Amino acid sequence: MTGPRRDTRGIVDARELFARVRFRRREPAPALRPYLEHYWLIDWDLTEPYASHVVPHPSVNVVFQQYGDEPAWAEVAGIGLELFTQKLAGRGRVCGIQFRPGGFRPYAPRRPVSDWTGQRLPIGDVLLPDGDDAALRAAVRAVVGPDEEDARVAALDDFLLALDPRPDPQAVRAMELVDRIRDDRSVRRVSGLADTEGLSARSLQRLFAAYVGVGPKWVILRYRIHEALERAEEAGGPAQDVDWAGLAGELGYSDQAHLVRDFTTTVGVPPSAYARAER
Repeated sequence: MTGPRRDTRGIVDARELFARVRFRRREPAPALRPYLEHYWLIDWDLTEPYASHVVPHPSVNVVFQQYGDEPAWAEVAGIGLELFTQKLAGRGRVCGIQFRPGGFRPYAPRRPVSDWTGQRLPIGDVLLPDGDDAALRAAVRAVVGPDEEDARVAALDDFLLALDPRPDPQAVRAMELVDRIRDDRSVRRVSGLADTEGLSARSLQRLFAAYVGVGPKWVILRYRIHEALERAEEAGGPAQDVDWAGLAGELGYSDQAHLVRDFTTTVGVPPSAYARAER
């Protein structure tokens, strides 16, 4: 890991979001990097309400949040299957932990990650089922309380390091497979991935259910939609319009219509309309 990602993949209308909130990604402590993508920090002070939209990654997130004068709280957010919308108003702060796909299971080894998919649960129910409520509340305050960004990152490090996850070779395998799907466009079908990895399709699906939380086909499609969304964002600026038919071929779709259908179902509008709106 060379540092947090700098892309905007998954963020719908990233320019608008960045104009309204302060958004940063930070790197975790070295011992945590095998399991985590990054930390993500958001602060806002809005004069009018704003709704942000995200096409979720195939990642579990742990989210510490403070909205106005309400008590701070934290939750485990399993992989979101639909477009995620969050309304922001007034002042607030969120400190999130994005796990690598496959990296959350060592922290909650008792149940498959698919049990959390599509759910948002109190952090104590998942990570600290036998924990001390007072200690958990103190940990939440330690994360969202400081104005200093470095102090928040240090509190996130302390919280995760105290959980002391045990190494799991199957988690490592799952993370490697998802990395390949994300980075290798030639991975277009589950059967092909299984063959090259020396697994049956069924074994691959079981591994993903237990350690990632969704099936490999879903991961393939989601990463391709992320790339299409980023291309549409770029087309909203001075760049030339995207060759959607050509991009569909690059991403492994049989034709442009299939890409348009998946993009529209996920984001809510066709890619060409999204690019025009951005422009």
